[in-house]
Amino acid sequence: MAEPAQLLHDTIIRESWNRCRDYGLTHQTPPSFGRPPQGEVSALLESHRALVQTTHQEVLPYYENILANSNCLILLADNQGQLLQSWGDRRFVEPAYAPGFDAGAGWLERQTGTNAIGTALACGQAVHIQRDEHFLKANRFMTGSASPIFDAQRQMIGVLDVSSDSYLPPTHTLGMVKMMSQSVENRLILNLFRDQYFQLTFNTSHDNLDSQWSGLLMFDEDGLVVSANRRADSLLGVGLARVRVESLFDIPLQQLLDQPEGQPFPLRAAGRYRFQGLLKRPQKPRIQARDFRPQPVATKKQEGFTLDSINLGDSRVDKAVRQAQRILEKDIPILIHGETGVGKEVFVKALHQASSRAEQPFIAVNCAAIPAELVESELFGYEKGAFTGANQKGSIGLIRKADKGTLFLDEIGDMPLNVQARLLRVLQERSVQPLGGGEPYPVNIRLMSATNRLLRQDVEAGLFRQDLYYRVSGLNLELPPLRERSDKAALFQRVWDYYREPQQWAGLSRDVLELFQRHPWPGNLRQLSSVIQVALAMADDQPIRPEHLPDDFFADLEANQVTSMPTHEYPSSPGADLISQYHACGGNVSHLARSLGVSRNTLYKRLREQGLKV
Repeated sequence: MAEPAQLLHDTIIRESWNRCRDYGLTHQTPPSFGRPPQGEVSALLESHRALVQTTHQEVLPYYENILANSNCLILLADNQGQLLQSWGDRRFVEPAYAPGFDAGAGWLERQTGTNAIGTALACGQAVHIQRDEHFLKANRFMTGSASPIFDAQRQMIGVLDVSSDSYLPPTHTLGMVKMMSQSVENRLILNLFRDQYFQLTFNTSHDNLDSQWSGLLMFDEDGLVVSANRRADSLLGVGLARVRVESLFDIPLQQLLDQPEGQPFPLRAAGRYRFQGLLKRPQKPRIQARDFRPQPVATKKQEGFTLDSINLGDSRVDKAVRQAQRILEKDIPILIHGETGVGKEVFVKALHQASSRAEQPFIAVNCAAIPAELVESELFGYEKGAFTGANQKGSIGLIRKADKGTLFLDEIGDMPLNVQARLLRVLQERSVQPLGGGEPYPVNIRLMSATNRLLRQDVEAGLFRQDLYYRVSGLNLELPPLRERSDKAALFQRVWDYYREPQQWAGLSRDVLELFQRHPWPGNLRQLSSVIQVALAMADDQPIRPEHLPDDFFADLEANQVTSMPTHEYPSSPGADLISQYHACGGNVSHLARSLGVSRNTLYKRLREQGLKV
């Protein structure tokens, strides 16, 4: 008998196919993405700016830390199925279908048949659509998982999707997209209410209070709940619209308000469920970050990078630091090359802090993250009424915001050609003219750029202007990938020290250091930072050991090593002690795999080879 979840899924697909037939579609119908004119696309993106920015802030860490090595694309659409933004790898998209993945393309079922975005919007819940479950045969080159996004008033405002042409495990991918959409919803609630209302986070344990799956309530000083996330409904088993917090928990309002901020405390819901809670008081209104990308809250960790702290003995890094220091106060642009995640922005921030402009603005612009239709308006600003949907007050643009400071153009190779021409004029004339006319504004900026592309090849291919290339590449620096650095041991310790809490002094065990030295680190410093942060959370106050490291770490490690395992880890004789190790750890395959530095699948294989039925 089929599981309830499978029955629900089958019902969703069947009803979607019925709707497609009602729309007059057949399996051979070509998809109609209905992309609107350029001006309307700009207005569409401008009207959803807050949703795009919030989603970018919440989704990017998942992509960089979890999905970056997958051949997948994350898509954000509005509640009408129109694409707003994408993150990830588009290479699996065939050229004929590329327009369907651009901003403004429509994915409602009436246009493109059964698909993750359109079907999630139609049924109002998360869905996973396998290849053959797409109604249109033209769409059966991909699979997708999508989850609706609801705002603080529980109105569906968009949908988040993860799509790929390769196999995506339905449960894993659906769980991931649900997690990302929940993160976006939580952030939308906090952005709207945290300045003026009390925030109560609750979950089953104090260890998972910081999870996006925690219940979230926003309430006023009288205890009236003004907003709650959907997880709170699920945990409490009731709808939370306009109820009082005292009716939800067995605690008087004043006692709740008297709880120390940031310190977990026990909660009992309606005399039945036991939770741990965390209270935060209203925040005072504060000036928002001046960068296009949402900025994290400043901490000692983000202030701690200096040129000395990143120069740990590698000859190539040392050369880059010394060369950059020589021209730091000269009007010579710097272009930094390096793989994704090698620390280009960290390097530029350290240069900015070491310069005489350290107290002036540092504006970082990821040219690949801003939708192509908005790059010009974001960089150069615009006059009021410059285009449909423009802010009535206009915008000064990011280049003018960097006046007297440093402008960092990350992923500059992804800048559209028409924007390259305008940027060249700014660099030549040292002035910015906003879109829609008006007088040019003089600017005094120090320009630093970064790319993971070979810009010389892009110049030859006509993808990057040659005159702009020579304007931005006064000094070319190369940052080595982590796997090639000679100072890895010192770097591991530095990153650990950077992320640890004051009470976490136990350090990295010898086994972990050996695994780190052998690892290929495809995600470079970004991946190292993520691995160490996860390990610190798992280890608490203990030394970091192999069992504290995430599974993806071992998957990369195994893919990089020879198929046959070292004899000291897997003796080949029939009397090998691998089975003994299995029994010694209580049959915990995950624990044993981590301690040996291999994946669980490989360990299962070796155990079966030695006669153990697992």
